Formats: sequence, C-alpha cells, structure tokens
Amino acid sequence: MSEGFFAGAMFLTLLVLIFSGYPVAFALAGVALLFIPIGIGFDFFGPSLLQALPQSVFATMENYTLLAVPYFVFMGNMLERSGLAEDLLKTMGQVFGPLRGGLALSVVAVGTLLAAATGVIGATVVTMGLISLPVMLRYGYSKYLATGVIAASGTLGQIIPPSVVLIVLADQLSSPVGDLFRGSLLPGLILAGMYAVYVIIVALFRPQAAPALPPSERPENMRRLLLRVLLVMLPPLLLIMVVLGSIFLGIATPTEAGAFGALGAVILAALNGRLKLKTLIETMDGTLRLTAMVLMILIGSRAFSLVFRGFNGDLWIEDLLTNLPGGEIGFLLLANLAIFILGFFIDFFEIAFIVLPLLAPAAQILGIDPVWFGVLIAMNLQTSFLTPPFGFALFYLRGVTPPPITTTDIYRGVVPFICIQILGLLAVYFYPQLVHVLIR
Repeated sequence: MSEGFFAGAMFLTLLVLIFSGYPVAFALAGVALLFIPIGIGFDFFGPSLLQALPQSVFATMENYTLLAVPYFVFMGNMLERSGLAEDLLKTMGQVFGPLRGGLALSVVAVGTLLAAATGVIGATVVTMGLISLPVMLRYGYSKYLATGVIAASGTLGQIIPPSVVLIVLADQLSSPVGDLFRGSLLPGLILAGMYAVYVIIVALFRPQAAPALPPSERPENMRRLLLRVLLVMLPPLLLIMVVLGSIFLGIATPTEAGAFGALGAVILAALNGRLKLKTLIETMDGTLRLTAMVLMILIGSRAFSLVFRGFNGDLWIEDLLTNLPGGEIGFLLLANLAIFILGFFIDFFEIAFIVLPLLAPAAQILGIDPVWFGVLIAMNLQTSFLTPPFGFALFYLRGVTPPPITTTDIYRGVVPFICIQILGLLAVYFYPQLVHVLIR
C-alpha cells in the first residue's frame, strides 16, 4: 500500500469522526495516534516521529501570537457582560427608529460596533435577539428580515478586527496579525454597509416589512438622546481606537494591545458601576473555556499534521492543488468552494485548523499574497456561522426567538445575507486593493 493511500485514509477517518459528532480536538489527536503504529509497521517513518510530537505541542504553547486570543476574548466577554450591547441597542434603536427600516439599521450599526469592541459572536447574536427581535416583531417587521439581519450582523466579529479568527489565520499562514487586522477592516466595513443598503432597499420597496416606529414610541427630548448617544458610544469607540490604533501604527503588538484592551474593558465596567465579582468570574470562565477549546484543537491538529506529513500527505495534497486546471484561479475556486461547503457542517475553528494547513503551502508555491488570501478565507469562514443547517449563529438566535418564529423562518431570513457575503467575497477577489489599502 502506498503512502497516498494511508494519507487519504487518515483524512477520511477524520471526516467520519467529525461528522459523527465526535469532539474535533480528540478526533484529530486520536486519528494521529491510530495511524502512528501503522506508519511505523509499514516503515513509512520511524519511532523518532514520536519525539517530534511533544516538541510540536510545546512550540504551540510557546506561540506568542496566540497569547492575544485570551486577551481579546476576555475584553469581548467583559464588555458584553457589563451591558454594553444592551445600552447600544436601546440607544441606537431610538436614534434610527423614526426611519423606515430604522430598527434593522440600528442592529447593523450595533453589530458593527460590537464586532470591533467584543468579537464574541454568540453573545452578540443572543443579546440582539433578546432585545431587538421582540421590538421589531411588535412593530410589524418581517420575521425574515428581522431574524436575518440579527444573525448576519452578529457574525461581523469574524471579519472586523480584533477578531480571534484573524489571529488563528495569521498563525496558520505565518503572517503578521497586524497586517491581517489592517487588511480585513475595510472589507468588513464594506460588508456591514452592504447589509445596511439591503435593509434600505427592503424599506423602500416593501415598506410594510420594515416600518418606522410610531410617533408615540419616538424620543421626545432630542438633546437628552444626543447626550445618551455620546455617553454610550464614546467609551467603547475610544477603547477600539486605542487598541486597533496602537496595532495599526506599530506602537504595540496585537498581544500587547489585547492586554490593554482587557484592562480597558475592566475599567469601563467599573466606571459604569457594573464590575461585580459575578461578572468577573463569568468573564474569566468564558475566556478560559474558549481559549482551552482553541488550544486543544490546535494541539490535535499539530499531532494530525505531523503524522500526515509522515505519510507525505502534505506533498500529495500540495501536488494536487498546484496542478489544478487554471492554476491560481483553479486553486482559489476549489479552496473557497471547499470551505464554503464545509461551513454547512462544521465550525470555523475546525476548518481553520484542518483545511488551512493543507492549503497554505500550495498558496505559497503559487505566489498568492498570504494576507489577501487570509482575508478571503476569513470572509468565507464567516458564512460558516450563517449557512444552514448547522450555522452557529442560527442556533444562537433560535435559542432566544419567541414561539411564532420557526427554524425555517431563520433559514429563509439569512439567505439574502449569505448572497451579500458571496458578493463581498467576490469584491475582495476582484479588487485586492480593498485589502492592501491600509497595509501600504
């Protein structure tokens, strides 16, 4: 039996375990351990491979770039649990409410701001679903538009920095995190703008689907509303500007900026009188859980890739991907199509740790810019939160929707926004300068 046979068998076994519901981290490590004796028995590699396994794990744990992950997760959790999302949604709802589609526009605006301030997808979708969805339904919004805009806006934290996904992609592509942050900012804002344009179009041509708030629900004292807008929006905006600005200007590394952002989130919570022991414990618990999950998957993927390379599976995949019809175009088409389809079934972390290590060497050989490729993949990975049947944002939202809203309603609601994301992906592909404009 050839090396290619066992490499293919490894990958097939992994997919079977993942789709059967087995935890991804354990599936990756388990498949690696299963195929080590097979590789040694057929003399494809020696027992010395086992010595490289702990070295690879320790290299992962010493990765300074990945240290930014818990800092940004902590910052997002603290800001969300301290009531920032709720304050922003209520305030922006009053600002945009008098306009047709105003409540939906406020969801897009708050989703964009929370993406840059927190990046915690699940918390953002749940909070906006709890606060905005009942109000939108009460005043006659289409259930498809209401659910779709909440789910889509809640996923903007995938592409708008500081995003945990971008940190992981930077590590996998061996690219500077700061460059990926700079490169993804404009595409992320354009995507949010496209959401807003869609809402405006719906409000113009189907006004019954996105009505304005009745006069009785509109704020009476505009001066007081303006003051509230400043008090609610200014602190998180300043924190975002300091964190991202220090990275973009080269003053601080992403890890250092993340540490400052975590401290800034604690200070903002204290200034608002919401820094309680319970909040702090819940924030640390959430940070620990997500960080541990990311690192466990990463360690499992390192073990899997090490044994996979022992069978020369990386060379087999590399040869396959670099000799596709169409060269670079064929590679990009296959890579993005595979990621888009996998997004229907598995989580973005799993895709990043399993698929990207197979794609990155081929992209390097073909001379594809890693930052542009990373942003392209990040926008594609964002759809994994929206695509039925297993998009995480859909399940987050389904857990807080009132009884009249069905899962099918949510699926139908996100379809236009998935189409918008595909348009955004095509825009980044055909206009790479959208990524490079802030890097140069």
